[in-house]
Amino acid sequence: MTTNKKLIAGNWKMNGGLAANEALVKALQQGLAASPAACDVALCAPAPYFAQLQSLLATSPALALGAQDISAHPQGAFTGEQSAAMLKDFGVRYAIVGHSERRQYHGETDEAVAAKTAAALANGITPIVCVGETLAQREAGQTEEVVKRQLAAVIHVNGHCISEIVVAYEPVWAIGTGKTLRPSGRRRCMLCCARSCITRRASTPRASRFFMAAA
Repeated sequence: MTTNKKLIAGNWKMNGGLAANEALVKALQQGLAASPAACDVALCAPAPYFAQLQSLLATSPALALGAQDISAHPQGAFTGEQSAAMLKDFGVRYAIVGHSERRQYHGETDEAVAAKTAAALANGITPIVCVGETLAQREAGQTEEVVKRQLAAVIHVNGHCISEIVVAYEPVWAIGTGKTLRPSGRRRCMLCCARSCITRRASTPRASRFFMAAA
């Protein structure tokens, strides 16, 4: 089994601007030119800036363009959504799926996240599947139960491609609160993610990648 490189993915959320984007990308390019990264790096920008980012990143193979969401549908009457084919037109290589804000504010279910994951995989886009518990779930001792449930839905649909999925554990209760997860808790949750994938996936030559999401 080969070891996958680490991944640093920056989620810009609903932030950015043409001038600010260019300044940030150029600073990253200069930094990577001076000290090449030993990991993969992705910039998950708002969709209106894909064309700009595609142009800015054309000469920077070390920086990948990522989307903050992806539609489960290939085309049709789905106002406001972007299909995988549309994302590929702009060179998008990663897509965040199941982010806690999408689950909370847009009512995305585990099944919807699984379908979006499948759409990304079918089009050669690496899905970054977000899992994690709320404060109420954590205080009720349901952390592992929640994470396993969220991953189970994705693996049920995409088990044959589990090695192509990146799993991001984001403790929802720690986002923007100033609270942090202790190293022991982080290891426990990451092991929970890994065990879920290993016990449920089909035999594949590579393991999934797991990382912590921070905000």
